[in-house]
Amino acid sequence: MADAPAPDAIVAQLVELSHELGQEARDFALLGEGNTSARVDETTFLVKASGSSLGTLTPKGVTHCALQPLVELLDQDHLKDAAVETALMDSRVSADSAKPSVEAMFHAWLLTLPGVDFVGHVHPVHVNALLASPHAAAFAHRRLFPDQIVCCGAKSVLVPYCDPGLTLAKAIREAVEEHLATEGHTPRLILLENHGLIALGSSPAAVLATTLMAEKSARIMIGAIAAAGPRYLSDQDVARIAGRADEHYRQKALGL
Repeated sequence: MADAPAPDAIVAQLVELSHELGQEARDFALLGEGNTSARVDETTFLVKASGSSLGTLTPKGVTHCALQPLVELLDQDHLKDAAVETALMDSRVSADSAKPSVEAMFHAWLLTLPGVDFVGHVHPVHVNALLASPHAAAFAHRRLFPDQIVCCGAKSVLVPYCDPGLTLAKAIREAVEEHLATEGHTPRLILLENHGLIALGSSPAAVLATTLMAEKSARIMIGAIAAAGPRYLSDQDVARIAGRADEHYRQKALGL
């Protein structure tokens, strides 16, 4: 493809979000773990390059890719790893760019959803403790306190463990499409069993807020399990918080 650089402002926003998510003290991502992305326009997006670190990401570690070729991969069956590798490399807007993350495929599809301009995928310690336990479904579908609803939504999407890459991208699409059909809106949070989380938003602030609150929610749930078991909010209470005008105002203030 012809070289068409992404706007510097979007690159800077993605790098800043990556640094926030990659802060070592937060335990969201170590070494090369996790990845981030941002939509540039209707046809292209930015994604963290394979092997780069969120905490130390620079603009050179960001790859500008075409959306459609990677989205179309999700409709392909029985693709070998070599074919996926070729498609990832061919999706680059500039042949001089680094190889995009193998998870660029699910980033590409998620960035086509309404209201999604930024995506953050990390592996927070407490979230993963629950996602690697029998409590994963309850963590995804039940709520313990109001701010969890405000920042993470009334329900999160839960995806069974899948091999990272194309298989995972397809599973994410299937689970999110089911959420769209039943809930009627784009989710804020996707939880991957035995893997990590994906936060979606219209801004870096939204992605960060959802990620931070998901990890706080996991710590609270682990504490509640240790203290004789969680006492979840009722469906009526969850619906009330999700529908309150003042909570919608807070969501806007938080960039959600």
